[in-house]
Amino acid sequence: MSLISDRPRVAALALSAVLALQLMLQLDAQVMTVALPEVQAELGFTASSLSWVPNAYALAFGGLILLGGRLGDSFGRVRVFSVGTGVFMLGSLIGGIAVDPITLVGARVLQGIGAAVAAPSVLALIATMARDEAARAKGLALFTAVSAIGSSVGLILGGLLTDLFSWRWGLLINVPIGIVVIATVIKLVNESERRRSRAFDVPGAIFASLASAGIVWAFIYAGENGWGAIGTMLFFVLAAALTAVLVVIERRSANPLVAVHLLKDTPRVGALINMALIVGSNAAMLFFIVQFLQRVLDFGPLLAGLAFLPLTATVFIVTRWVPGIVVRFGARIPLVVGGALVAVSFLLWAALDEDATYAAVVIPLIVHALGVALIFTAGTLTAMDAVPDADTGSASGMLQMAQQVGGSVGIAVAVSVYASGAVEGQFLPGFAGAMFAGAGLAVVATIVAIFTVRTTKSRAAERPAGGTHV
Repeated sequence: MSLISDRPRVAALALSAVLALQLMLQLDAQVMTVALPEVQAELGFTASSLSWVPNAYALAFGGLILLGGRLGDSFGRVRVFSVGTGVFMLGSLIGGIAVDPITLVGARVLQGIGAAVAAPSVLALIATMARDEAARAKGLALFTAVSAIGSSVGLILGGLLTDLFSWRWGLLINVPIGIVVIATVIKLVNESERRRSRAFDVPGAIFASLASAGIVWAFIYAGENGWGAIGTMLFFVLAAALTAVLVVIERRSANPLVAVHLLKDTPRVGALINMALIVGSNAAMLFFIVQFLQRVLDFGPLLAGLAFLPLTATVFIVTRWVPGIVVRFGARIPLVVGGALVAVSFLLWAALDEDATYAAVVIPLIVHALGVALIFTAGTLTAMDAVPDADTGSASGMLQMAQQVGGSVGIAVAVSVYASGAVEGQFLPGFAGAMFAGAGLAVVATIVAIFTVRTTKSRAAERPAGGTHV
């Protein structure tokens, strides 16, 4: 794919538009978090049903993202990107004017569907528009920076909009931004080659969606009902069975929806597992530290969001340097060092008590930010390394599916550990256990990186540049 114009300003504008959608998708995962008390009070959610505000989005996003990845490869990435963004905007509009819980949850499902369709094309467009490997690495680094800071920026934006206006603007703001993004991409980016010479893999599409949704739902259910619940075990068995059927279908398909051959690459698989675990630990951190700030330190929604600014700034700065480190030393070093830093941050948080100050929170937050900046960039570069242009959508779908499942895993594990030590009406009992769980996820991620990811420079740096440009 190439831009209509090779002028740097035009290329930068197109890249900015694509990244704007990625930021919007990441924001949406957290922008409602600090507004949940207001949403509950206004729309009449029960305490248990309120969890469906984030879960409905996560389930639809995670369940359909593999399908979204292959849709872009098969029907054109600009076209699929635009359709997905439009569906996401529609869900945002409906959610912003919702008057009851059912409407809001349905709107969150619609948002998740749109995000699943559009998100893989974001990474695929960035990867294939690059005129050389240096530009590709820079674009992917920007993608990871936007993805990493999106959650914390979402907390800030959600708190700001909730305090000054209404929680509804956390959704409605997506509509004008989405219109600008679609118009810019359609105008500046040529459509990718459509690969429709062979029949679309309908069975693969069905079972990829069912298997993905089954995995995400199993972890959501575990977090809400406990790992020992009969329903939890049944959902995991069902998810495993659906995944096994999907593998059999894809191995026999002449035009598979999921590019299974990409999973024969050990470093790529290791990077996907590593990213899933670290995203999980990061999701658990956001879930509990936001509550600690509000329930222990008495921060309001806006102040709680602003408290994450050091994380946002650190990630944004550090990600600029990671591609060079990966090219020179390989991905293993940043992944291992990053995992160690993330584990240390959780151990520091585990010592927090009712007398803690913000300083005791922010120092580990900066340590955590250093770790995730190293991991998110190195992991993305490794997962997308040496992927043929025709499979970039599928590879992107796998990466973002790993992140969605990882987020569900992290929260489910940490919440389950927290619940085992919780005391009715109190927040701190169980908090240290949840932090130790987050540290455990980071340690496992580090071990995976040590044994699967190479120390040599990326293969992408060794191969000739492709014919697509930004």
